[in-house]
Amino acid sequence: MSTFRTLDRRAFLKGMGGVSLALPVLDAMGAEVTGLAPRRFCALYTANGMSLPRAENNIPEWSWFPSFEAEGKFVFGQSTQPLSPFREKLSFLGGLQHPSGPKADPHLCSDMWLTGAPLHNPKPGTFNSAGLDQVIALHTKKYCRQPSLVLSIDAGTGFLSRTGTISYNLEGRPIPAENSPRRVFDRLFRGDRGSLQAEHEKLQRRIKLVDAVAKNARSLDQQLGKSDRERMDQYLTSLNEMESRLVASEKWIDIPLKKQDYSHLNLDASSEGDPAEYYRNMLDLIALAFDADITRSVTFMLNREDGMGISDTFPLKLGLSKTHHNLSHATDKEGQLQFAKYDLFLSQQIAHFLNRLNSYQDRQGSVLDNTIVLYGSGASTTHTSTNLPTLVAGGANMGLKHGHYWRSGEGRMSNVYLSILHSMGIGVESFSDSTGTVNSPVFSRA
Repeated sequence: MSTFRTLDRRAFLKGMGGVSLALPVLDAMGAEVTGLAPRRFCALYTANGMSLPRAENNIPEWSWFPSFEAEGKFVFGQSTQPLSPFREKLSFLGGLQHPSGPKADPHLCSDMWLTGAPLHNPKPGTFNSAGLDQVIALHTKKYCRQPSLVLSIDAGTGFLSRTGTISYNLEGRPIPAENSPRRVFDRLFRGDRGSLQAEHEKLQRRIKLVDAVAKNARSLDQQLGKSDRERMDQYLTSLNEMESRLVASEKWIDIPLKKQDYSHLNLDASSEGDPAEYYRNMLDLIALAFDADITRSVTFMLNREDGMGISDTFPLKLGLSKTHHNLSHATDKEGQLQFAKYDLFLSQQIAHFLNRLNSYQDRQGSVLDNTIVLYGSGASTTHTSTNLPTLVAGGANMGLKHGHYWRSGEGRMSNVYLSILHSMGIGVESFSDSTGTVNSPVFSRA
């Protein structure tokens, strides 16, 4: 029997005139390519906590966390009812926190949501540590065009305790987020690009330019004061991210994108317009990126803490009486009901996203089956860093079992993150301040 060497995924067939076409996925490419479905991760964050109404207001049905019925099954509250069609594809997790959370400025909760953000970082002069999404990207980037996709309601990074991103690189530096549907689309799905040779040359020029600018910026950094060095640090992080994307693009430039239908997108949707239209277009772009296997690690900051950014006005656009941050501080029945109705609006967007992922098919199951979606907040109610509202969806092909409302007594969020990493086949021993994986039916195989 003949023995064939494993084919490279980027192997080409050459035809007349030297024109090349990338090979489709073939069994001869080996089990690493053909045997495993993609394993993806998406984190969706909302600020200011969720509605957990006070008992004296007598509206328990509007609590974001579900209630229990007979035989341990949970009942969706009014604010999460849109998610009920996905009961067997999602689970609620309660009783979780970051140990550093209650000890820190409450406005830091978005900074530490994906990192655990120890109060005393071993690296002098830095606050944060590596984000879960970037640890995942480190292990998945070799399989896809873009290492990660970082999105937010407001572009950029914001600033400490009022961040505009939930993604932090392996050195704990904030990664700038993108918020424009059109710019995200152009980055991920650019169409006719001229000749491949011209595109190669263009990318090479951009890589060299970014590298040269970074070197000059590092030289300048040594001459600046503390506040300017912090600004330059963010700028250098942005350059590093840009260079990594460009290098990844150059490696994949000869391989055509999967043909997809983009007709449902409105690339002119804006955060200044209809909130639902904006969110759904951004979430649709994530779903398309996963379907085309352009990236396997995505974060999207839906809202920012403490009234920062354009999304604070979204409740007003939806006919509610106050801004998001103001509603989150409500203690009366009507105020807490309105806050819960904004949670309902967000649940509608998450349900739309899960439906998109479930409608796209991988070689093994749906895209949702091969994606772990994490949705939650860094506070339970405003400025309360315990019992973090957490929802996990998808990941059936990674061993996740759903239909649960699992609660832990002051459980570590980092243990959940370690369970996610193990479910994705990333065999690290720990993450942040984790003490082990969670003993939960959701991650029964983690």
